[in-house]
Amino acid sequence: MPETPVQTTPETDLLSSDFLLGNVGAPFIIGAAVGYFAKKMLKVALFIGGAAIVLMFVGEYYHVINISDVQLQSAAETVAQGAKDSGGFLVDRLTRITSKGVSAVGGFFVGFKFG
Repeated sequence: MPETPVQTTPETDLLSSDFLLGNVGAPFIIGAAVGYFAKKMLKVALFIGGAAIVLMFVGEYYHVINISDVQLQSAAETVAQGAKDSGGFLVDRLTRITSKGVSAVGGFFVGFKFG
């Protein structure tokens, strides 16, 4: 009995380059770019925030302003919560790029690691 080959299309062949590029490759690259950018922006924000805190400490040393430790900690907690919410928003948005969202989120974490 002769075997007949199974006909596949790029949409059904899971190992075709069209399927992999569209469903794995491109979303991974998008996620990596977003993760890399997010890490760089976090570093810039921490740099600027640290500079602002140092300037406040200098102002306090010269009796220009008075800083309460409780207010400083409250501001830091607010900023940390904002950063966590922002990271969650990015990951949630990346999960909607493909049906599973795994490659985009994986790319985000790889890009964040390298950023």
